[in-house]
Amino acid sequence: MPLYIKALHIIFIVTWFAGLFYIVRLFIYNAEANEKHEPARTILLEQFGIMIKRLWFGITWPSAILTLIFGLWTWYSIYNFTYLPWLGIKLCFVVGLYVYHITLHVIYQQQSKGIFKYSSGHLRIWNEVATIFLIAIIMVVVVKQGISIIWGLTGIILLIVLLMSAIKIYKIIRTNNEK
Repeated sequence: MPLYIKALHIIFIVTWFAGLFYIVRLFIYNAEANEKHEPARTILLEQFGIMIKRLWFGITWPSAILTLIFGLWTWYSIYNFTYLPWLGIKLCFVVGLYVYHITLHVIYQQQSKGIFKYSSGHLRIWNEVATIFLIAIIMVVVVKQGISIIWGLTGIILLIVLLMSAIKIYKIIRTNNEK
């Protein structure tokens, strides 16, 4: 039975991350639609609003909740709530991921009210935060004690630099293509 619970935990992690990745893309498209002229602006904002709401409340939030439920159940059924150093590190990243999720909910609320505080460029950067959490959590869970904290932090910093460089290069290419 514990392995079925663990499998469900992993399934809902996957669907949660799918929602986290896609919702920010929709926020980006929504922010860009807000800059268009009428009637395209109204049409696009209405369509993206529907898509965002369905994704956020139909997939992303339920998956986040079920990930937490099955994660705690897995911790209990397999580890009996035993503290393991790697699990403590993983849980720190998981808490950070839920904080990230809440920040996306704030952006959802703002955009649904027609408030666009962040440009599409800022949202593109914010989109990469989920990638960093995903890689960090998987590395901690799979490698466990085989990875030192220093090497792990170095890897995360290099990943961040790589992602930010890729975003900058994309922005340059996109700007040149628009000219």
